[in-house]
Amino acid sequence: MERIELVGIGKSIQNQRVLDNIHMQLESGKIYGLIGPNGSGKSMLIRMLSGLISPSEGTILVDGKEVPNHKLKNVGLVLENIGLFPDLSAMDNLLYLAKINGIVGKEEIKDALKRVGLDPKDKRHIKKYSLGMRQKLILAQAIMEKPKVLLLDEPTNALDNKSVELFHKLVLEEAKRGAIIVIASHNSLDIETLCDKVFPINHGVLLES
Repeated sequence: MERIELVGIGKSIQNQRVLDNIHMQLESGKIYGLIGPNGSGKSMLIRMLSGLISPSEGTILVDGKEVPNHKLKNVGLVLENIGLFPDLSAMDNLLYLAKINGIVGKEEIKDALKRVGLDPKDKRHIKKYSLGMRQKLILAQAIMEKPKVLLLDEPTNALDNKSVELFHKLVLEEAKRGAIIVIASHNSLDIETLCDKVFPINHGVLLES
């Protein structure tokens, strides 16, 4: 079992406090929810966990050992406006991204696309995709390398009811595999259905569930 601990994590941007003294424990195989209004700090905490931004202070520990530069390894991320290549197919997008780490090949990518409800044989450029199909592709890139940590910011945006059901199934499968999963969502059904523990957050302050 892997355990991630955030100890006294804070972040200030232009003298504004966006995360304040965050203490949090996350364990493999568990699903955690972040709830709060717009601007509460949900997305900022996801970005910090993903390594896209660095905390101003505090420590991140994995199994009791401090993480260098606050950057977790082996992270899958769903975030609004993640960069995709509009003039490539879904398969070619993921093949290109897979070259960065060199962990997975075509078969694993096919499997990831099928799991989110996309056709690996679809040759259309993704600029012709609906918003829901693009969201599925972002989910596929997040899971294709079987990450230890899965960070999902508003993952069901633009998904229809059938796709949301498929997403819920996928998340439960990833938790069973042993991933640590953190979901920030306005969709109360996502949180109520999936999460083992829920953290309210407001004004950058994390409240105990």
